Amino acid sequence: MIALAVAVILLVVIIILAVYVVAVYNGLIVGRNRVKEAFSDVNIQLKRRYDLIPNLVETVKGYASHESQTLEKVIQARNMAMAAQKGDLKEQAKAENILSGTLKSLFAVSENYPELKANENFLKLQFELTDTEDKIKAARRFYNTNVLALNNKIEMFPSNIIASMFAFKKQEFFELDEDEAQAAKKAVQVKF
Repeated sequence: MIALAVAVILLVVIIILAVYVVAVYNGLIVGRNRVKEAFSDVNIQLKRRYDLIPNLVETVKGYASHESQTLEKVIQARNMAMAAQKGDLKEQAKAENILSGTLKSLFAVSENYPELKANENFLKLQFELTDTEDKIKAARRFYNTNVLALNNKIEMFPSNIIASMFAFKKQEFFELDEDEAQAAKKAVQVKF
């Protein structure tokens, strides 16, 4: 009779433990998939940005032909950012932040051209690009929030045991490095 009671208690404990392991595992899978989805959202907004930039540059070229150095830097930064998508997350973040800086320079240059500032195409493109930049920031925040949630599950006890059993790895945040963070805080200066 006692052996039967011990066997039932042991069986209940094993079932509870198995249910817990399955629940934690499924939670880790959900977290990993949310990170992938969030990163996909970032990439969608980045593609939108890449598609808008050539149109913006062509519009500015018509009004500010002697600003070719700034325009070339924007195109070069765009190409670097697109190429970095196949690399690691740190390189992609760095390239994207360089592109953001060159776009700020482009908009600063446009301040010196009243005809350009009044041009309907330029204004529409500037609005679209500003809207896209805001969406990129929101997508990055969403991605980083999901990375934080997943990384917490991977690191916190007792879910860290299950995460290590099934080889879940921490994800990288999409962030600025020290130099880029300082540069992003500075106002863009345009000198002629």
